[in-house]
Amino acid sequence: MLLRILLFIVGISRATVFSAQGLWRSEDSSTSVTHSHDNYEWTTWFNVDHPGGRGDYEQLDAIRFYYRAKVCETPRALEARTTDWLPARETGEKVHADPTVGFWCLNEEQGSERNCSNYAVRFLCPKGNSLNFQDTWSPWSDWGPCPALCGQVGFQIRSRSCSSPSMLCNGPKVERKECHGPECLTDCSLHCVMGKVNAECDTCMCDEHILLGSVRGSGGLIAEGAAILGSNKLHTLTDHNGHFRIPGLCPDGNTTLTIRLQGHATLSVIVPKSSERTTVLSVQLKRTEKLHVLSNPASKARREGQTTAFCCNVAGTPQPDKYQWFHNNSLLETKSESTLVLKDLHPDQAGEYYCKASGQSGAIKTKAAMLKIIDKNSYSCNPKPESHLIRLPHDCYQNSTNSIYYDVGKCPSSTCVGQLDNGIRCKDKVTYCCSVAKMEEMHLTCQGYQLPAKVVTECGCQKCVDTKAIVHGRAVAADNGEPMRFGHIFMNGVRISRTGYKGTFTIHVPPETERFVLTFVDNMNNFINTTKVLPFNAKGGAVYHEIKLLRKKVPVTISSLETNTLELGEVEGQEPVAHIQIPPNSFYKENGEVFVGDVNASVTFLDPRDVSTAAAAQSDLNFVGNEGDTLPLRTYGMFSVDFRGGETDEPLNAGEVKVFLDSAQVTMPEHLGTMKLWSLNPDTGLWEEEGSLKVEKKSRGKREERTFLIGNMEIRERRLFNLDVPENRRCYVKVRAFRGERFMPSEQVEGVVMSLINMEPTAGYSSNPRAWGRFDSVITGPNGACLPAFCDEQKADAYSAYVMANLGGEELEAVPSTPKLSPNLIGVPQPYLGRLNYRRTDHENPRLKKTAFSINLAKPSPNTAEEANGPVYAFEKLKECEEAPFSAAHFRFSRVEGDHYDYNTVPFNEDDPMSWTEDYLSWWPKPMEYRACYIKVKTNTPHEINVRSHNMGGTHPKTVGQLYGLRDIRSIRDMEQTGVSAVCLEFKCSGMLYDQERVDRTLVKVIPQGSCKRDHVNPLLQEYLVNHLPLAVNNDTNEFTMLAPLDPLGHNYGIYTVTDQDPRTAKEIALGRCFDGTSDGTSRVMKSNEGVALTFTCGAREVTRQSVFQALQSSQGQIATSVGRSEGRQNRRRQRANTWRNSQRHSTRDPKGRATKNRS
Repeated sequence: MLLRILLFIVGISRATVFSAQGLWRSEDSSTSVTHSHDNYEWTTWFNVDHPGGRGDYEQLDAIRFYYRAKVCETPRALEARTTDWLPARETGEKVHADPTVGFWCLNEEQGSERNCSNYAVRFLCPKGNSLNFQDTWSPWSDWGPCPALCGQVGFQIRSRSCSSPSMLCNGPKVERKECHGPECLTDCSLHCVMGKVNAECDTCMCDEHILLGSVRGSGGLIAEGAAILGSNKLHTLTDHNGHFRIPGLCPDGNTTLTIRLQGHATLSVIVPKSSERTTVLSVQLKRTEKLHVLSNPASKARREGQTTAFCCNVAGTPQPDKYQWFHNNSLLETKSESTLVLKDLHPDQAGEYYCKASGQSGAIKTKAAMLKIIDKNSYSCNPKPESHLIRLPHDCYQNSTNSIYYDVGKCPSSTCVGQLDNGIRCKDKVTYCCSVAKMEEMHLTCQGYQLPAKVVTECGCQKCVDTKAIVHGRAVAADNGEPMRFGHIFMNGVRISRTGYKGTFTIHVPPETERFVLTFVDNMNNFINTTKVLPFNAKGGAVYHEIKLLRKKVPVTISSLETNTLELGEVEGQEPVAHIQIPPNSFYKENGEVFVGDVNASVTFLDPRDVSTAAAAQSDLNFVGNEGDTLPLRTYGMFSVDFRGGETDEPLNAGEVKVFLDSAQVTMPEHLGTMKLWSLNPDTGLWEEEGSLKVEKKSRGKREERTFLIGNMEIRERRLFNLDVPENRRCYVKVRAFRGERFMPSEQVEGVVMSLINMEPTAGYSSNPRAWGRFDSVITGPNGACLPAFCDEQKADAYSAYVMANLGGEELEAVPSTPKLSPNLIGVPQPYLGRLNYRRTDHENPRLKKTAFSINLAKPSPNTAEEANGPVYAFEKLKECEEAPFSAAHFRFSRVEGDHYDYNTVPFNEDDPMSWTEDYLSWWPKPMEYRACYIKVKTNTPHEINVRSHNMGGTHPKTVGQLYGLRDIRSIRDMEQTGVSAVCLEFKCSGMLYDQERVDRTLVKVIPQGSCKRDHVNPLLQEYLVNHLPLAVNNDTNEFTMLAPLDPLGHNYGIYTVTDQDPRTAKEIALGRCFDGTSDGTSRVMKSNEGVALTFTCGAREVTRQSVFQALQSSQGQIATSVGRSEGRQNRRRQRANTWRNSQRHSTRDPKGRATKNRS
């Protein structure tokens, strides 16, 4: 190898620099080679390099790598031309050549703003062996010394010169012969099937063999500087073309080479077995896969003396080689395996456990698992139930408690110690939860009837309810809501689902998933690929997400042979944030070949100066730091690139692309030194560093000079990039969601998607509030949600944020801030509320939506008592935020309350599937299989009326005559017909009860309020009921009674049935069909004449302004009025609720959007 390097250096030293000739000759050739042309011929033209990077190198070694025997051993001359057939002498470029080395042109020698042309070369070689040569050689020199060390094989060299001035000499100038070094004194156990053992006794060497190799990085780009190792020793480095050459290595099928390149996974390859003197090896490297958590350690409960285990399930390439376990943030020195086993547990070992894994591909920390250790004689689940108030029907006011609420109790859905086996597992085979052990039936006295209520009297440790987490929603354009029809959805690089015609999707979250990362790919190529980290409810149930997609920028045609500049900026009237510059000849095909021709380039930029783009942000803007912590980023813009061949439409990669970020767009000076370029890993949803940006001044035009942050990047298999800075000023904001404006602890709603948009600092700090910097979403649990945010301790208005809430596509309403700011309603006391500057979005313009609020993110002062209790918590106090009591300060959202009321004899929280109780009277008899049933009722009356469904056991011996529950709802007036309204009324479906042994035909009574008469029953429904006995008695024309059908009948019967694994989703779909009057459509406009089951005509008496089941609540209920509602406000709320179903589904992300108009 050393000899070869020396020859190359000598070749360069005697190579000529082209000036006026186009033909290069060997040093020892005659002065006039034209006399001998009859004995020589030119080879074909070769072009193995392109002028990208440092220049164009047409090396003889590289040509032989690809074409081997097509070039003679010692070419007589070399000729060069451009690919446009322009002779080298006519280009005016400075070039170098030597027939024994090759041809090269350096970009740096061509002056500013100019690169070398793309050259091809050919060589002058002898015509076969038929020539007559004159042997006029000088005598051979003596053999040189043998350079081999002990146990090595080397070569002795001798030489001669041609003494004829005009005739060619036949034969070589240099000869070599094999020689052996002295014997080594140590024994070697390595036996070679080919060649001889080297001095180090670790490799077999074959003197006559040469290994030629080519290494490509990820995306097929040239891998310059890759280390080629064997037996942990460096053989060589790849050159600027990614080529390497190793002489003497045996092709015995046993020799292993290790290839290492920064940013790529180490690869080991075996030199294939061969009898040829030359072996060619081509290698493709893959990008390093950063360490990421597959599943966190599972929380567990154990008794003293028992054994438990926690597992650190981390993946990456290469795998981690070091594990550290921490207990309550203290390192466990003796625990260094991926599995932590704790035996003979004692109380001191209770607390939090997490793992840190590290290796060549980085470090990562898991989330903490909680270990609960219980005394041997203590209850693992407190048998005394917690308080849980439910609202009773309107006519069931309790004089004994002076309230419309009744405490039915509940059991916390926490883990407990059950009948565990002795196996040591990462996750318990069976999990146990604290749930209902005993219930007692109480009978409450109401107006004219007794209301049964099941009250929890004792809790116990039982098997947890089996639940499944579901994510569903729609994928739509961020600009106009156009759905992504029949798009592909990928997880971990595998397609798992597709969107429907309206962009809808439903996906089950795999068990033990920690980060649910999906990539949405539009097969119509209208939208950019969008990767989202979707929060889900780990306790089970469905969470709705609306995926906002950026429309792909229309491609522009550029030439691969020219320097191309593409600007990044989408705000009209403002300078671009940045631009990217692509040098000539930088495009590659996916197989690594250089692409020459026109390129269709589409670069789509997400501009944070446009607040409406926040919802379209990719992933969750997090990265993993050097110590394994997951940390937030603040973005200055994301861009997606798509390069395709102009004629073939094949995807292209690009190397050595420069990014120029205008420093004027970075108005926070501290960010200039920490700005980095990031790429998104679509499998983990985490951003990974591509490189830093350095400050440089560049001329822009003749006189204008600007400062840019400049960085280099390669566009390979990843196509989404980000200009971000890590931000360490972090906090959490506590937010809760409620079913109504009473803001009762028992009426909190789980599964609500809370979103926070971080805005840039306000005027007077470091920059103006003209851009968003981060977008986060969190799912509410039983104790609300803690939203991550940027904050500042020194200046209250340094950062601001918009906060929004969405449940199943419905935007929840924030507490008003005008005409009077009410700390009691908002949930935050003064003076902290004033410092936070709470403003609902309609604060200054009542025409705007009421579905978001803005605050200043003032970090709480540790020396101010009133700021130590929320709603903003320091970043290190996440646990305090998550476990904060209801009395602690928090912000609030509420659902737009319609005039409806649900009562279940056996209480069940539809937001928490684990609250399901095994009871014959449960409204939903089987968890994770929720069947929602609705009947459509039309009323001929000039006024809205209230309608009730009374649901009792009908045919099952365990439930006959017993109440399942009540449903009350107000009818919706037909906007096109006067004197007509309609209602979609829920009833309990017939079917199996929880024991799955026998069906029950639910006895359903439909009872309109007031003086009403049944006019009509759908004939198909009536026929079905007659043909499916028993038949309920219907003597009272003021109501309708039926034994609910077992079959899902459909719109022709006026019955709408949907089964889903989430109760809210099942009800939403069934309601949409009922409103539309079809079995497969959906509508938010009540169509009174379509798909009707029952028709009633009611008297002209108008119902009270309040719904009948709210009347006593307003007049007598002290709890209900404790928040100070006025009757006028309740009336306005009722009017909004009546039109909610008639309105379009809200946009879920624009905090400043106009209020949506009602659809008629």
